[in-house]
Amino acid sequence: MSIAAQVVASIAALLHVVFFIFESVLWTRPAVYRRFGIADAAQANTIRPMAYNQGFYNLALAVGVGVGVVLMASSGDQLLVGKAIVVFGTACMAFAGVILATTGARYRSAAAIQFVPAAAALLLAILS
Repeated sequence: MSIAAQVVASIAALLHVVFFIFESVLWTRPAVYRRFGIADAAQANTIRPMAYNQGFYNLALAVGVGVGVVLMASSGDQLLVGKAIVVFGTACMAFAGVILATTGARYRSAAAIQFVPAAAALLLAILS
């Protein structure tokens, strides 16, 4: 698999680690929950269990893609397994970005941040 695919997949994974930190670790900070369109602490606390859970989904995707990138540095079966994991993980990330975009116009820039690196990595992984 190409170096470009590995680099872009790593960027997509790192972004999902950041999403995890925002959603599962720093959620109750006003600067964080306001980025997600949450108006006040009461709403943030109501949504906190869902955000916490969603953050761990993002972390799981990031770890999966990271493991795939590491395996791609090998050869033979490990390379094939790594590529399969990267393709699956980035496809899930890109799909989630599409779904986010469908939830409303105010989410489109966040959706693009999630979608573009994942879709680029997916495309590069498939083509390499």
